Amino acid sequence: MTAYIDSNRAYRQTIRPRPGETAFQVVVEQTDLFVVAERALAGEVAALVREVRSALAGYLLLHPGFRESLTPLAVPDDAPAIVRTMAAAAARFGVGPMAAVAGAISQAVVDGLAAVSPNLLVENGGDIVMASTMPRTVALLAQPAAGARLGLTFPPDALPAAVCASSATVGPSLSLGRADMVTVVAGNGAVADAAATALGNLLVTADDMNGVLAAATGMRRQGVRGAFVQLGELVGLVGDIDLVALEEEE
Repeated sequence: MTAYIDSNRAYRQTIRPRPGETAFQVVVEQTDLFVVAERALAGEVAALVREVRSALAGYLLLHPGFRESLTPLAVPDDAPAIVRTMAAAAARFGVGPMAAVAGAISQAVVDGLAAVSPNLLVENGGDIVMASTMPRTVALLAQPAAGARLGLTFPPDALPAAVCASSATVGPSLSLGRADMVTVVAGNGAVADAAATALGNLLVTADDMNGVLAAATGMRRQGVRGAFVQLGELVGLVGDIDLVALEEEE
């Protein structure tokens, strides 16, 4: 199976800041973030990402198995916070700790700067962590050639939230399944990221859909609010999330 990879991240062109907000990109080594905030915070975001990446890189240098493992790994109590966050999320869902890395980095940025900008959205490779005082809609791009036709809507009382996806057909991330998209909503980026990977690994054929949705329902006690699943024309939705049709642009 060939994955669809958009090196230009054209989907970012559809992200529109509200009045009083600004959007900017921050790239630190392999981490490429698109941020919407109440003011330009590129320097602050970059500093946070460097700090988090440095801590993770130092740990990986001494513990290369942390990068390579596809199953949970125990880490010491004195491990860097980012490492402990990733390991804890992976342990909840039986995946390797790197399955949580994008969500964990985005969550660290939101946690670090939400007090400065109460409206703050961080997109990292299609995964989003957001804090907001106003409603938000996140598009679901399961089939890039067809564009986004569906989205998840979040009223202010459902925020902050994390929306993370796993796909065997979109992007470079490893998935052991064949899903076009498994999108998970949770209150934490690392949790949503790891859960999406776990569910994506389970979806190989249409016969797996009911089992995947049941597994997503069972993850609610691990912090998952809901999930959207798509395999070809087959879709499923479970949990406390709201699906909406997106209006086509003129």
